[in-house]
Amino acid sequence: LQCLHLCHCPTGYMETSLSYSSIEDLQLLSWDNAPKYCVQLSFPGGTVLLQAANSYLRDQWFHSLQWKKKIYKYRKVLNNPSRWDVVLKEIRALVDMALTSPLQDESIHQAPLHIISTLLAENSNLSTQDHENIIVAIAPLLENNHPPPDLCEFFCKHCRERPRSMVVIEVFTPVVQRILKHNMDFGKCPRLRLFTQEYILALNELNAGMEVVKKFVHSMHGPTGQCPHPRVLPNLVAVCLAAIYSCYEEFINSRDNSPSLKEIRNGCQQQNDRKPTMPLRLLRPDPPQLSPSNPAPSIPISTPSLPLSPPPSVVNSSEILVELERNNNSANIKRKGGPSGSDSEPNLIDCLLVSPAVNTLSIQLPAPADRVLGCFALILKMLSDYDDWRPALASLLQPIPFPKEALAHAKFTKELKYVIQRFAEDPRQEVHSCLLSVRSGKDGWFQLYSPGGVACDDDGELFASMVHILMGSCYKTKKFLLSLAENKLGPCMLLALRGNQTMVEILCLMLEYNIIENKDTQLQIISTLESTQVGLRMYEQLCDRQRELKELQRKGGPTRLTLPSKSTDADLARLLSSGSFGNLENLSLAFTNVTSACAEQLIKLPSLKQLNLWSTQFGDAGLRLLSEHLACLQVLNLCETPVTDAGLLALSSMKSLCSLNMNSTKLTADTYEDLKAKLPNLKDVDVRYTEAW
Repeated sequence: LQCLHLCHCPTGYMETSLSYSSIEDLQLLSWDNAPKYCVQLSFPGGTVLLQAANSYLRDQWFHSLQWKKKIYKYRKVLNNPSRWDVVLKEIRALVDMALTSPLQDESIHQAPLHIISTLLAENSNLSTQDHENIIVAIAPLLENNHPPPDLCEFFCKHCRERPRSMVVIEVFTPVVQRILKHNMDFGKCPRLRLFTQEYILALNELNAGMEVVKKFVHSMHGPTGQCPHPRVLPNLVAVCLAAIYSCYEEFINSRDNSPSLKEIRNGCQQQNDRKPTMPLRLLRPDPPQLSPSNPAPSIPISTPSLPLSPPPSVVNSSEILVELERNNNSANIKRKGGPSGSDSEPNLIDCLLVSPAVNTLSIQLPAPADRVLGCFALILKMLSDYDDWRPALASLLQPIPFPKEALAHAKFTKELKYVIQRFAEDPRQEVHSCLLSVRSGKDGWFQLYSPGGVACDDDGELFASMVHILMGSCYKTKKFLLSLAENKLGPCMLLALRGNQTMVEILCLMLEYNIIENKDTQLQIISTLESTQVGLRMYEQLCDRQRELKELQRKGGPTRLTLPSKSTDADLARLLSSGSFGNLENLSLAFTNVTSACAEQLIKLPSLKQLNLWSTQFGDAGLRLLSEHLACLQVLNLCETPVTDAGLLALSSMKSLCSLNMNSTKLTADTYEDLKAKLPNLKDVDVRYTEAW
């Protein structure tokens, strides 16, 4: 309500208005024979009675008017402070009034906070003791309310200037805990995030340093194995990402002249208010000049197989330097002593990948930024140690939400390597699958931390660990092996040469699935395998399997086969190893105990056209393998199997399918529509007892 309307008649609406501040007194009528449900208002010119329909509405009017009258009084007193001891007394009275009000409305607590926030903004010359007294006085209001933006700025300033103050621990801790537990979007109030960031940095300045921060993170998670607050992790990650971004803000602004976070907060986004651009230039030092007595070796023109890039010796001895150009609005790339580049600025990471030997950018952060980076990188490492947080953390970090400068900074990628290692060690597919790119055409952590990647600082140990966990789940596919053969064959062969069993298995699978077409490359892989004991043993096993496969696929044998109920994967493998099944077209495994593991045997049947898996434990991993190898399959029965959309979507590549039974599976309507659109020959479909039914 903004005003009360008066009129000259005893009832009805009022014609003129009076402000809340003109109310001298208000009370409930309680004498005998008084009008029912009335509130009496006293003004300088008389008295007005307001009659409500019931006692509840009358009490609501009374308390609302009383609260509004007092708010005007406190605003007037605190807008013109004279003595700060009196001001502090009035602040405590204002807080008590808000806490004891029976009204249930957000503005009851927010209005006093805004009044105090305005008071602090207009009186910036307060002493440190006055600051702390005011913070302690308003602490009860912050137990159930977020501080307004101006108050967050005041809290940030206190954290920066007095990080060791007891106010930070005793007052700010419950406020920050509430923000992390209940905040839904830092984008709507970025100063809440900034306050949380400054609070954590203040904790880091205490004597115990990161031990205090670690205890705070543990308190946010809770003592149980499952954190009861789903918003804590996303909010902590948002704070960490923003803090890490701020460490490289000067480098980022010098690259693209974009407004900084500070300028965005202050509303100064006009181009003419900003500093001149300072683009990054990636330079190579001049190569040694060739003297007439030492001419360059000639290269025959008739050798088209020679690479266009410089010889390895020249590339490996070069360095990438960063030059900050002032007074120049365009960033230029110079490679002195080499062919002239294009006019457009290449991607920074692409420049760093000119050579695997030159994969880091020498970035020197100022000491404060370096402390901030170390603090929040360590928090990310702490978060990755909690089993229940790791899936969500992996999902949040999968798009690589860090600036390019951070990924080119050796210290940061070394700190983050621990987090990626934790993802690579987690057996849950929802975690380690986030090592791969979020979409095709975009690099993921797997590419960045593999040999030749911008973040790789070892000989491929982390790469081997990532490949091992991915191959162990559901990524033993032609597509994954093909990507390794195209991009990482050299590192795979090097690690296999050093006896890494995972890489030996990778090379064997490349040979088994005919991933490598070049004969010379095949011979080189075979030589690599034969150079170690584990490689030789696995290669001999591969040769044995190939001989058995040829025998299995030899023409002959039955055209139809049904396994007895309760048969297992081992029973199927034993049966298929007993003779030739090159003519087998119809295989029924219904009501058996086979699982996705039997797909390794099924893909060896070249003539298979009909497959019945009714009421088995055949799942998504098996479907993915079938979809890559059994392109001629026409009839597939998956009734009452545990397959989900993740596996069923892989069937879209099996263009020969004309009959598909997905009765009583976890098929969804969207996946069903997608399959119908991508399988033109599909005529007979059973989707009863599914969401698509």
